[in-house]
Amino acid sequence: MKIDKTYEGSFHIVGGDFSHAGEASTELKTILLSAGVEDEFVRRVAIATFEAEMNIMIYATAGILRYTISPEEIRIIAEDMGPGIENIELAMQEGYSTAPDWVREMGWGAGMGLPNMKKNADTFRIDSVVGEGTKVEMIIRR
Repeated sequence: MKIDKTYEGSFHIVGGDFSHAGEASTELKTILLSAGVEDEFVRRVAIATFEAEMNIMIYATAGILRYTISPEEIRIIAEDMGPGIENIELAMQEGYSTAPDWVREMGWGAGMGLPNMKKNADTFRIDSVVGEGTKVEMIIRR
C-alpha cells in the first residue's frame, strides 16, 4: 500500500484487557511499514499510539483509537470512557502517575504516557472531563 490518498481506521480498546496490550499500535506500525513509510515516522507513531492504548487499558472501561493516514501526516484520536483527568498540568509531568499498585506491579503506570505522546507528536491536544472521559488528539507529520 502506497500512501497516495487518505486511509482511515480504528481500534476498540477494552479497559483492563492487558492480554491485548500493544495490538493496536503494532497493527498500525505494520500498516505504515508495509506502505514503505520512513522508520523514524513509524517509531514516533508507534510510541504515541502505544502510550494512548495503554492509558485506555489502565484507566478506562473502554475506548477507541481512530487514525487517519494521509501522504503528509497521521492524525490519531484516542477517546475513552474513563474517570477523566483532574489536573492535566500535573498529569503531563514526567513520572507523575495515578496508576494503581497492581498496574505498577505489571510494569506499567510509570507516568510517561502523556509526556511520551506529546514528545512524539507535532501537534498534541488533550481534553478531559472528570467522570466522563478523556480525548487526546495527536498529529505526527512526515
